[in-house]
Amino acid sequence: MTPRLAAGMVIFRRFDGEWRCLMLRAYRNWDFPKGEVESGEDPLAAAGREVQEETTLSGLLMPWGLDYCETAPYGGKVARYYLAESSGGTVSLPVSPELGRPEHHEFRWARFDEVRTLAPPRLQPVVAWAIQRVAAARPDIAAPAS
Repeated sequence: MTPRLAAGMVIFRRFDGEWRCLMLRAYRNWDFPKGEVESGEDPLAAAGREVQEETTLSGLLMPWGLDYCETAPYGGKVARYYLAESSGGTVSLPVSPELGRPEHHEFRWARFDEVRTLAPPRLQPVVAWAIQRVAAARPDIAAPAS
């Protein structure tokens, strides 16, 4: 059986000269904004839609291109993540019409060391890929050793 595809974004933003990454918490689980790709939907478009639905952020930049990294299959799905930069805008966690409550309980603009700590094992390859790609394309970003 082919796993379902989810798509999301690893979003970076600069705070006081330091790059941070947006992470969302649902219960005790930290992740990046993502959700299921609907039938006939382009995965990149789905990723942008999910970011807006889950965080209200829009107008994201894609300075690292359209490359992506996928997780290994888990729970019958694979999650595909693109890299994006948010130059502004306020994150909020709106009420999901399907759930009647916000999908996430907390958000955090995390330092790279925090991202490595908060991300579950299934996301560690995505985290390593994202930090490496961002640091390689943007030398002003320090990529601390793993």
